[in-house]
Amino acid sequence: MRLWSDEIEAIRAEMASLRSVMDEVDVLATGVGAMADPLEEAAAHRAAFDAHTSTVETSPLAEDRRIETPGGRLALRVFRPEGRARGVYLHFHGGGWFLGSPRMSERSNADLAHRHGLVVVSVDYRLAPEHPYPAAPDDCLAAATWLLDGGLAEFGFDTMLVGGESAGAHLALVTALRLRDRLAAIDRVQGLNLVFGVFDANGTPSQFGNDGGPDLLSPRFCRLMVDLFTPGMGSEDRRLPDVSPVNADLAGLPSTLVSVGTGDHLLDDSLLLAARMAATDSPVDLAVYPDAPHGFTLFPSAMTTAHADRQAAWIEARLDA
Repeated sequence: MRLWSDEIEAIRAEMASLRSVMDEVDVLATGVGAMADPLEEAAAHRAAFDAHTSTVETSPLAEDRRIETPGGRLALRVFRPEGRARGVYLHFHGGGWFLGSPRMSERSNADLAHRHGLVVVSVDYRLAPEHPYPAAPDDCLAAATWLLDGGLAEFGFDTMLVGGESAGAHLALVTALRLRDRLAAIDRVQGLNLVFGVFDANGTPSQFGNDGGPDLLSPRFCRLMVDLFTPGMGSEDRRLPDVSPVNADLAGLPSTLVSVGTGDHLLDDSLLLAARMAATDSPVDLAVYPDAPHGFTLFPSAMTTAHADRQAAWIEARLDA
């Protein structure tokens, strides 16, 4: 079994070098050490992360919008292409369910709008620990329902792509499963783009150790984000498909691209998910990048370019279809 091509193998050395300096550019940890109180540790991570995000340059393609949902007003960040739109992409940002906002994906979402002519709708869902499960999945479903009930028509379409990174990939998959099971509307999702996602809240082997190399994540951070997202839950509750979607019935899902690096603490989440999807005949492509850590797309490299090109080809295929 080969998980990547000769072309990817040829650019592997650069990624290995990048991992060697990960400790110096740690976006998630940002120097926050272990603390006895997880809420204090979460607050420290959030303060450092928000300071980093505040330096992101604002895209001229973006505008803020608020919509009314059954749970109250929900903030969205909408990116519109300069020319004629070719589709809609519903996006969920990462950050372990307790960090971040749509602004952290400003550059990549603007690129989706510019490169593919997509209207990108990024959801500012509620964050843990103030708003634990099911707040974030509920907000994401509310945004998807708003699109299905009229938002898509406003943009000139009746179907959409759905995707996200890290915890955002989890929310994208959970949203798709809810659209299938609760609204019988999975036929209106053109595809799922799941980038280095977390799909098992109880933890896959890589979450607890990986290969021991540098990564933006750590075993401690993986457990912290799950504890904040699902406080008071035991392993049985965390096994539920709405929390750990890798345990769901994965049949009948749309075309899906699953992307992950072998240096990622969430590697096994993607490998297991892709294998289970393939076993149910759901159309899935697995893109594995050797030595790439969690969040490798944040750093300029040949591997990042290779991922961007593969993702672009997948999106174009969905739009053409």
